[in-house]
Amino acid sequence: MDVLVIGAGAIGLTTAISLAEAGLSVTIRTAAQPAQTTSVAAGAVWGAVKVGPPDRVLEWGRVGLEVLSKLAAEPGTGVRLAAGREVSRAPLEPYYWAGLLTDLRDCEESELPDGFTSGWHYTAPLATMPVYLDYLRGRFERAGGTLEVSPVPSLASLAGAAPVIVNCSGAAAHDLVPDPAVVPVRGQVVIAANPGIEEFLINRDPAPPWIVYMFPHGDTILLGGTNEEGSWDTDPKPEVAERIVAACTAIEPRLRGAEILGHRVGLRPWRPEVRLESGPFGDGVLWHNYGHGGAGISMAWGCAAEITRAVLG
Repeated sequence: MDVLVIGAGAIGLTTAISLAEAGLSVTIRTAAQPAQTTSVAAGAVWGAVKVGPPDRVLEWGRVGLEVLSKLAAEPGTGVRLAAGREVSRAPLEPYYWAGLLTDLRDCEESELPDGFTSGWHYTAPLATMPVYLDYLRGRFERAGGTLEVSPVPSLASLAGAAPVIVNCSGAAAHDLVPDPAVVPVRGQVVIAANPGIEEFLINRDPAPPWIVYMFPHGDTILLGGTNEEGSWDTDPKPEVAERIVAACTAIEPRLRGAEILGHRVGLRPWRPEVRLESGPFGDGVLWHNYGHGGAGISMAWGCAAEITRAVLG
């Protein structure tokens, strides 16, 4: 084994793929199967949400946008290029990373839901996470990688396990490292039967811990959500699910009476800045790659490429 990767969410799987496809022998150790990680609850549209620092995020995001756009052209990846809107009842300021979206434009008045006064329309990669995670796992295994479900009690217990260890433990880094700068941001979503909605919609009204969004995935639609900083609760709350459905239905009346198919909860690993750095660890090196907030899918390929270049170099 050349590399041991800790974690099998989008960050861990993508990092492991990048290293394995570069010719290294890679094993993933994870406390849960990919389908049980936080990543499965993601929306998941490309965007640099709740992530920093801006200078590094721009490059990671550019790489992620390029790779995900290519995956959208491949069958079986779970990724497609989707059109959608971000809307608000107050004026919206463009994100610093909005220039990476080549077709971003102001919404026309007819494109705004009732009561909304501003918004943008653009196209971006959108992933159906259960399918995308299966694709990533399969791609990793085809590259010769091994996945082991075995919780890591401490980083110290890994000394000597491999010349290179990459910590992609997400919110669990709070205790594993330990790193008190990592804060879980609880996200709860509802999966409903899709009544025919084709474009995603994100409400950018400032109303934490509530956020309202809807991401169509063929026959289903993912409705959200919550933004609860500091909550480690991974059980869906019925009253929150009802509020999510009501808030989405108020914007999109076609959702009224839609069949509810399931509930998901994930803990976004928020940190003021992504921790992507290395240091000596026994006779080898330990990389940290966590703290991607709500942008794990978007940042994963850029961060993985940076680590792979450094390891090979």
